[in-house]
Amino acid sequence: MTPDLGQLSELVRAVPGYAPRPAGRATEAMVRAAEARLGPLPPSYRWWLTEFGGVRLLGTEWATVWPEEAHDAYEALTAPWRREGRRLWFAHEPDCGDAFGFVLDQERAGEWPVVCREGTSGEEHPLAESFAGFLTVRTARALGLGDGPQPALARLWRSTPGVRLDGGLLVYGPHQFVARNREHQVARRAPHWVLVGEDGPGTGLFMRRHGRDRSSVLRCALDGVAPDVETVGERVTGDLLGWLSREVRPAR
Repeated sequence: MTPDLGQLSELVRAVPGYAPRPAGRATEAMVRAAEARLGPLPPSYRWWLTEFGGVRLLGTEWATVWPEEAHDAYEALTAPWRREGRRLWFAHEPDCGDAFGFVLDQERAGEWPVVCREGTSGEEHPLAESFAGFLTVRTARALGLGDGPQPALARLWRSTPGVRLDGGLLVYGPHQFVARNREHQVARRAPHWVLVGEDGPGTGLFMRRHGRDRSSVLRCALDGVAPDVETVGERVTGDLLGWLSREVRPAR
């Protein structure tokens, strides 16, 4: 799914330990110079470079882009060591930790999937469907949510940190999920359910945390949350990602 950059901006600023470093931002000219050497960069990563640049975040050191005369600096995205065949390693953990790279031959709607290469074994495994998804999954893990608290939400987060839509509909990213579920006491009032979003003021979108049907999305008034969400709620869809992709476009 196309990353929602508005949600991504909120997510980055909510990451534990985030501190703005405006001096680290790349200019559009610097990004274009890097693309002249590497080819087109995925939109959500381009956005990251011009909004935040190279920082250390979530215990990870990130590549950035530099003026033309400094392209081969160690930290630069264009440093020769970062390109290995069909991989471009854009971030790594210090002290021989895990490395994170784009899969350059699997472009999907302009975005490149992200893999993790384990620092100890050298084994690779898929992590996210986009750079935005990479940031989302890493943030979810840092907040104690694993890859996601519910299967459909976890799949969404691999592409985008939630979605905000025209008309007031919001599907949460990890930066909103914890606070909103705590605010509405969902764990106590409806322990087998999670609040995954909102459909305008006072109305929540719920999915099962446990049970056989973990794909249905139900609409329910937030002031009426109770264990029998399935009885008092209205079923919206049985395919969260398909519904979002078909019916609406992310607001920008």
